[in-house]
Amino acid sequence: MNVREAVLTVDETQTSFLEHGPSLIERAARTATVAAADADGVDRDARFPHKAFEVAREQKLLGVMIPAEFGGFGASIHDATDVCYTLGRACASTAMIYAMHTTKVACVVRHGHGIPWMETMMRRVARDQWLLASSTTEGQNGGNIRASAAAVDVAGDTVSLLRDATVISYGAEADGLVTIARRAIDASASDQVLLALARDDYSLKRTLGWETLGMRGTCSTGFELKVDCPTDRVFPESYDKIHAQTMTPFAHLCWSSAWAGIAAAAVTRAQAFVRKAARTSGGQMPPAAAHFTAAKMSLAKLRALISANIDAFALAEHDERALGSLDFQSSITLLKVQASELAVETVMHAMRTAGLSGYRNDGEFTMGRHLRDVLSSPIMINNDRILANAATSTLMSGVPTSLRD
Repeated sequence: MNVREAVLTVDETQTSFLEHGPSLIERAARTATVAAADADGVDRDARFPHKAFEVAREQKLLGVMIPAEFGGFGASIHDATDVCYTLGRACASTAMIYAMHTTKVACVVRHGHGIPWMETMMRRVARDQWLLASSTTEGQNGGNIRASAAAVDVAGDTVSLLRDATVISYGAEADGLVTIARRAIDASASDQVLLALARDDYSLKRTLGWETLGMRGTCSTGFELKVDCPTDRVFPESYDKIHAQTMTPFAHLCWSSAWAGIAAAAVTRAQAFVRKAARTSGGQMPPAAAHFTAAKMSLAKLRALISANIDAFALAEHDERALGSLDFQSSITLLKVQASELAVETVMHAMRTAGLSGYRNDGEFTMGRHLRDVLSSPIMINNDRILANAATSTLMSGVPTSLRD
């Protein structure tokens, strides 16, 4: 080893690792193997999937969205959603945590260039594999993230904030936090800013537990969030712009990909059940085999829907006008509704394929965990709220006159 090799910087080591190491999907598959082995325990005990994220850090998956100049992979939205899908097939909680983390990282990446603190955070995510949590649900707002009760209070070069954060997924396990608040004490609820915080910038006091039907490993407990930090933790851009251009697209695409992974896992089990039943009955299909066909069709529609929206975002991601268009905003907003309903439909068809074997919790074809986890999707930012809020914009949007419009 020569002198230069002996004194490689962290960035050079990272670049070498990315250039000569396995692909993103291979890294995701390694993480998924561990996540799948631990998924039942994570669900049973409602505990954070530590084993999966130990491997995710080893595989450098937490920094995939960070640009190469800051030590990351510079991954595309196609890459990130593929990872979410792969993890979703193994453990829903692991996939959802990863999807939420990726959304927060995307906000820092897409709106933090040229800001020293934000660029430092990018380097820490890439180098130290920081896990970023999200605090958007507040008080009794029911997931309405376009209205904040708590406001930042600026005094000189410091900012303070006290927030009743009724849900912070994996907040106790995170290395940093991204949260929203009113711009000032006298600002309206919708005049918001986004903050990107390191663990030293805030404290958490637990106020609510997390005893739920599914997604138990996300550990989405409630906290009193107290922030005391430098002003450079606040993004200069207003939150409404970040919300439209990054937060909503990445959240809906990554969440949907994770849900599609859950659905795919259920379909895989249903397929295995049908094949085994056919082998043991001389090739005769089981009574509910028709549901397997329906499950496959539903999964195909789900994947096509997500893929179309990923492609649309990839084409428009650097075009502010396109991202702000009525058609794009309507499509990306309603993706969440459509994908969540299709994911539930797919898992239900898969369970009905296997019948009692899928319903029971103690067999090789059990799908109880998959069903319980995917049932969170329509109520994670409630579909009824989204549809009600989208009513005006969809009314204004024209009806296509051809298939290619």
